[in-house]
Amino acid sequence: MSITLSAADWVSLLMHFLSLSLLAIGGAVSTLPDMHRMLVQDQHWLLDSQFNASVALAQAAPGPNVLFVALLGWHVGLNASGAATGSQLAWAYGLAGMTLAMVGVLLPSTTLTLVASRWAHRNRELRAVRAFKQGMAPVVVGLLLATSTILTLSPGTSLAHWPLWLLSAACALIVWRTKVHLLWLLGTGALLGWWGLV
Repeated sequence: MSITLSAADWVSLLMHFLSLSLLAIGGAVSTLPDMHRMLVQDQHWLLDSQFNASVALAQAAPGPNVLFVALLGWHVGLNASGAATGSQLAWAYGLAGMTLAMVGVLLPSTTLTLVASRWAHRNRELRAVRAFKQGMAPVVVGLLLATSTILTLSPGTSLAHWPLWLLSAACALIVWRTKVHLLWLLGTGALLGWWGLV
């Protein structure tokens, strides 16, 4: 995929991730639906398959969940370079996209978290602080449900995708009701995908 990004588009990418950073309650993964809307549906900077592959790869890799943002930025940069994969131009654009996305998603939330956590720790006995913490739980659950809906329905809504839906429901049930380690579920999903079952 090849796209053309102006300087204003690069700034728009940075500004969008800066704003999403402040909505990332429960982690950056909770803002996936809006990232999908902007990058895939509105701007057409990424293909649906690139978006899903970035999220899946980052979730399967060890390390922080926020790595998917770097991969999304990387793919936007590669698409904007219009150069052959592996060329210096592709690397430069990929690194630029990755840097803008990561700075955008990390800077505001990190700053706010540092300031707010210091204040909340000093005032942890206040009723308002306790109420805020309890009130944020339903918001996080709602954002995560929206994320799972986007990722589940993105391949399509036809009945041909029933194995993927069944696998998603089974994984959710296993995570909810058992103590099976997530790596076993990720490995099982990878094997099922490799064999072409989902």
